[in-house]
Amino acid sequence: MKLYLSPGACSLSPHIVAHEAGIKLDVEGVDLRSHTTHGGEDYRAINPKGAVPSLKLDDGQVLTEGAVIVQYLADQAPSAKLIPAAGTLERYRAQELLNFIATEVHKGFSPLFNPKITPEAKSAQIEMLSKKIGYVAGKLEGRDYLMGDTFGVADAYFFTLMTWTPGFGIDLAKWPSVKAHFDRVSARPAVKAAMDHETKLKAAAGAAATAKA
Repeated sequence: MKLYLSPGACSLSPHIVAHEAGIKLDVEGVDLRSHTTHGGEDYRAINPKGAVPSLKLDDGQVLTEGAVIVQYLADQAPSAKLIPAAGTLERYRAQELLNFIATEVHKGFSPLFNPKITPEAKSAQIEMLSKKIGYVAGKLEGRDYLMGDTFGVADAYFFTLMTWTPGFGIDLAKWPSVKAHFDRVSARPAVKAAMDHETKLKAAAGAAATAKA
């Protein structure tokens, strides 16, 4: 399988899940401005949405949408216990969290990436986003991870989004349970490995672009 990602983007989430599950993936970076892979392919031919992540399966089919991809990867390694078994209420609780993180927290960040956003609109958006983060903070009260004592796919997704907060002046210290979760997840070896891999991919892409200039 091959995971298409852009270093620092939401595609870090399935990258973390793959490392946690012990799944070896081919990984290829994508320039989201030109929609070209680091290998020179037209990324829109792989994923017409033009967004990351995408997961190309061994039979050539392509899965998109991060909340779906993390579930697929987790199901390939059930012994890692990254998501409850299909058909159980716990599985639906995990999907409930994934949907909230995708549609409320993730999309809450989207306007902030618009360079044309006004200071007033930015402030209002951060206020709204803070309420969504606050909801997750409540879920984390008294527990190490979103589903309890065990790290799972929802933790990978939420952590990934929280890596964006410093760029928008959002201080996680406002939510002690979120800050503790962020620090806890940051320390996981698989998370460090995924982030180190993406740092190297970004450096390699930068070096290649400089060489072409």
